[in-house]
Amino acid sequence: MNVQDYMQSLGREARAASRYIARATTNEKNAALQAIYHALTHNKEQVLAANAQDMANGLASGLDAALLDRLELTPSRFDAMLEGLQQVIALTDPIGVITDLAYRPSGIQVGKMRVPLGVIGIIYESRPNVTLEAAALCLKSGNATILRGGSEAIHSNRAIAACIKDGLTAANLPSAVVQVVSTTDRAAVGELITMPDYVDVIVPRGGKGLIERISKDARVPVIKHLDGNCHVFIDRDADITKAINIAVNAKTHRYGVCNAMESLLIDAPIVANVLPQLAELYLAKGVELRGCEQTCALINASPANEQDWYEEYLAPVLAIKIVSGLDEAIEHINQYSSHHTEAIVTENYTKARRFLAEVDSSSVMVNASTRFADGFEYGLGAEIGISTDKIHARGPVGLEGLTSQKWVVLGDGHIRG
Repeated sequence: MNVQDYMQSLGREARAASRYIARATTNEKNAALQAIYHALTHNKEQVLAANAQDMANGLASGLDAALLDRLELTPSRFDAMLEGLQQVIALTDPIGVITDLAYRPSGIQVGKMRVPLGVIGIIYESRPNVTLEAAALCLKSGNATILRGGSEAIHSNRAIAACIKDGLTAANLPSAVVQVVSTTDRAAVGELITMPDYVDVIVPRGGKGLIERISKDARVPVIKHLDGNCHVFIDRDADITKAINIAVNAKTHRYGVCNAMESLLIDAPIVANVLPQLAELYLAKGVELRGCEQTCALINASPANEQDWYEEYLAPVLAIKIVSGLDEAIEHINQYSSHHTEAIVTENYTKARRFLAEVDSSSVMVNASTRFADGFEYGLGAEIGISTDKIHARGPVGLEGLTSQKWVVLGDGHIRG
């Protein structure tokens, strides 16, 4: 079977399964998720062994450090993946919830009901945990899904997919509710994003090049973010200890993730108290510093160019700029940010409120590391991705982001006069 026929077959099966899962009860969906949990628990060693094979192949093929970090499924990450699954099970099922129900003068009642999107195609690179997170969120929200992971994670994804299939079968749900594309042929992506008869929305997770290509070529709606150029602004009214801890964590906790800080802004009046301490900590961790003219005059940093303010490094590299105050910080962020996540460190309530109101990003934080911009940390159980669009969902996309609403009208023989 060629790639086109194979993907069309997946699409037909997913469409049929989507109608089945859309009417499944919360108990049925949770039973399937619990069965998947047990299958993964019993097959942990096999999944980790499959991941070790992918890691070895990745090293041999020269994958960069950021991709290898995303690819690795350590025992602790495996356990965190299972914890996220349990959180999804515990979440309230949004499907069928009716809100805003109100009587109209005619006597009818009008409201909105939460419904699944249908079939969700998810295209992602490296991270094998996405296979489970995406499957769990789609299943709980009553959607069928077609998952297409990167070739570098093919063994990990197949191992996790086998556990998902076992769980669905044990719960008497169609295995086609969650399908993992088995071919590594890149043509499969082109087919998946151009099947509007079978796929209702595409969620790409990966590098900027992948997402730009999908956004350009897709014939179905796309929920996306292109990159994560996240900022931390240390205000003159900041608690210095908080500021240093947040700025170090936001950059160095993990480098190859979209919620890592890539640009640091420091208010000019406190720069002498903050920047040398931070520079020492960053350099001890091997972080390359690039800065504005004032920054380079104070610490050992390379001059930053215009592109540095736009850059998502996904590496131990940080751009630093000294600003004259809150107004310049907000202006800089709104100009150069990718609208992912921004944070202010300040003890000034008024400035914090202004930052929250005026910074145009999907997550805006006060006195917290940008690393918290994550569906798991937000209590969503997991996330399907992070959207920097304003429609249809924004920020970490959990259960509600995978639903739509339809109008419902309740009458009792009412006719329009």
